[in-house]
Amino acid sequence: MRYFIWIFLISIVSCMDANIPNLTAELEYEIEAQLGEGAIWNYKTQEFYWIDIEGKLLHIYNPKAKVNRSLVTPSRIGTVVPYTKNEVVVALEDGIYKLNIETEVLSLLSDVEVLITENRFNDGKCDPLGNLWVGSMHLEQTKPHANLYRVNEQGETLKMIDSVTISNGIVWTADAKTMYYIDTPTSKIMAYDYDNNTGTISNERVAVDVSTEDGYPDGMTIDSEDMLWVGLWNGNAVARFNPITGELLSKVEVPAHNVTACAFGGENLDILYITTARVDMTQPELEELPLSGSLFKVVPGVKGVKASFFGSKNN
Repeated sequence: MRYFIWIFLISIVSCMDANIPNLTAELEYEIEAQLGEGAIWNYKTQEFYWIDIEGKLLHIYNPKAKVNRSLVTPSRIGTVVPYTKNEVVVALEDGIYKLNIETEVLSLLSDVEVLITENRFNDGKCDPLGNLWVGSMHLEQTKPHANLYRVNEQGETLKMIDSVTISNGIVWTADAKTMYYIDTPTSKIMAYDYDNNTGTISNERVAVDVSTEDGYPDGMTIDSEDMLWVGLWNGNAVARFNPITGELLSKVEVPAHNVTACAFGGENLDILYITTARVDMTQPELEELPLSGSLFKVVPGVKGVKASFFGSKNN
């Protein structure tokens, strides 16, 4: 009953702000993930890959069968990207690994921050060349001591951005000329010129200033119109931004307080799947929003783009 009351209330709020069109996400799969994250659609297998960081779980969700397969990881998992038919690449607390999803065998790819115990790895995605861009975060979330790295198929690792606190969403435009990136506590989405020949970035600038009244920017995806879709931590929503103008275009209201990441999926890439979290919520908040931690979806009227897989031969 609380769920339907909450949907009714957010519908009223949506009508009050005629300038920001709002949609409402519906429940896709009920689960109590502590810190759902890492949303990415495997267009080859038609499955949704996601993680529970604090639960130390990699999830592979089949929307047609409504089946969620879970693999236990030895430490907190920050991100997942598809690699080969039977392998993914995951960022664990101490390094980047290849993981065989059939045998569950891990093999180290990069241990670049193994000695930096104040950090752990967090979000990441692959660029059009198949390199993994993955960031770390300061465990206490108070100091800019983390970094963003680029990792190639041979495990060669380069630091691309430093002085980061909580590395999060990262995407590339369809023409492979611009990269967008989020360091959550800054409340900004940064833009960079991206060179698709060398896999390098330059010309850092602010694309979007996210109002703290809306929440804090977390995971991010991009649609076929090069607009950004951003999970809002402490914001109960996914926001769509125009990165050229910085304008907030619309919101997808979600019945969860901390909305973490999203990815377009489905055969036509026209369904937005959304991950959420239960951490950092009070008991009254959990009682009000009991579906927090679950997967949600919405059909927003715009399509996404195929995610880049790890490895140069896959893209």
